[in-house]
Amino acid sequence: MTIQTLKRRYNITTFGCQMNKADSERMAGILEKMGFEWSEDPFQADLVLYNTCTIRDNAQQKVYSYIGKQAKRKQKNPELTLVIAGCVAQQEGEELLRRVPELDLIMGPQHANRLQDLLEQVFEGNQVVATEEINILEDITKPRRDSNITAWVNIIYGCNERCTYCVVPSVRGIEQSRTPEAIYKEIEDIARQGYKEITLLGQNIDAYGRDLPGVTETGRHKHTFTDLLYYIHDIKGIERIRFATSHPRYFTERLIKACYELPKVCEHFHIPFQSGDNDILKAMARGYTQEKYRSIIAKIREYMPDAAISADVIVGFPGETEEQFQNTLKVVEDIGFDQLNTAAYSPRPNTPAAIWENQLSEEVKSDRLQRLNHLVSTKAAERSQRYLGRIEEVLVEAQNPKDQTQVMGRTRGNRLTFFTGDISQLKGQIMKVKINEVRAFSLTGELI
Repeated sequence: MTIQTLKRRYNITTFGCQMNKADSERMAGILEKMGFEWSEDPFQADLVLYNTCTIRDNAQQKVYSYIGKQAKRKQKNPELTLVIAGCVAQQEGEELLRRVPELDLIMGPQHANRLQDLLEQVFEGNQVVATEEINILEDITKPRRDSNITAWVNIIYGCNERCTYCVVPSVRGIEQSRTPEAIYKEIEDIARQGYKEITLLGQNIDAYGRDLPGVTETGRHKHTFTDLLYYIHDIKGIERIRFATSHPRYFTERLIKACYELPKVCEHFHIPFQSGDNDILKAMARGYTQEKYRSIIAKIREYMPDAAISADVIVGFPGETEEQFQNTLKVVEDIGFDQLNTAAYSPRPNTPAAIWENQLSEEVKSDRLQRLNHLVSTKAAERSQRYLGRIEEVLVEAQNPKDQTQVMGRTRGNRLTFFTGDISQLKGQIMKVKINEVRAFSLTGELI
C-alpha cells in the first residue's frame, strides 16, 4: 500500500519567527505532494510536525508540553508519526530522543527541503535524527502558503554573526544565499498565482550575496541585497515588497536610496537595536554603537520622513545597570518606534552570555520589561496620530475575526487597518481608506 492511497492527514504547528513560518509552508507543500491532507486538529492527524523555536526559554518549554500530549497518543496508536523540526530539534538533537522516545524524526532547519527523503526512512521503520550541517539544496517544492495575498520568500539562510546572547547561528548554520535567478523565478511563480505582496526573508538580510561569487570593478560584491531589490522590482503582478530582518552593522545608505527610488518597496524598516547602551552592545558583540543606530534612522527619515520603523530590544542582559537600561529607554523615547518587539534576556544553551556570572534576577528583568512596554505603547500611540484624517492604501487580507462586517489589511507602513467591507469582493485588493480612528498598533477607517 503506498502513502498516496492512504490519504493520511497531517498537522504542522509553528513556533517562532517568519523564517520558521516560511519553512513550515515549504514542508506542508512537500507533505501534500506526498499525498497527505491538511488536518485542522493535531489530535486527528496521522502525522504531527512541530516546527520549533529556541530563541527564548518559554518557547522551548511550550514545545515540550505539546509533544508530551502527542507522545501519550502515540503509545495508544503506534501508527502516528511524530516529527520535531526547527531550532529546538537542531539544538537538542538526540537528547530529544532520550526525553521523548516516541519521536520518529528530529530535523534541523537546514533539512526542511529533505522532509520527503527523511520520512521515507521513517516509514521503513527507522528513527531518524538529521542535524548535521549541509549545503541547503535549491528548493523545487511548492509551499502550501497560509495566505493567498502575501508570500514569504527566503533569500538567505543561516547567520555568520556571533551575538553573545543568540542561539541562531548554532541552530541555523552559516550564511547561504540563494542565487538571484532562483529568487526571481520563485517570485515570478508567486505573481502568476495572484499574490500581490512578498516579504523577502533572511536572518541577517543585509548579508545577502556575500557568499556568492563575483565582485564589481570597484571591489564591491556583485550580488548585494540592494542589487537584488533592483533586479526583482519589476516582476509583473507583485505590487508590494517588504523585507526582514536587517542588521545595523550592514545597513547602507545605498539600500535606503533603493527603497526610496523603488515604488514597490514599502516604507517600513525592521532594524533591531537590542540595547541603547554602548557597553551593553559591546558585550552583546553587535558591532555598532547607539550613535550609529540613530544615524541610520535619521538617514532613513531624511529620504522618507514618514517611514515606519520597528525593531527588537532586549532588557536585563547580564550586567545591565539601571543607568544602562535608562539609555535604552532614551533611544525608544527619542526615535519613536512604530512597533517594538521587546523581551527580557533569556539565557540560551551554548551561548557565551548564558554562563556569565553577572545574571540579573527575574524580578529586575520583569520590572524593566514592564516599564519598557509602557513607554513603547505610549510612543506607538503618538506615532499613530499622524495617520488621523489621512488616506492610506490598504491591501485587504482577511475578514476582521471580531467584527464580521469589517475587513482588515495593512498600510504600506505595516499598520493593521480595519474598515467596513465585504471580504468576498475586497480580498487581495489595494483600497484607499480614510483613517478616522487611531490606536497604538492599529487603525480604523472608511472606504473612499
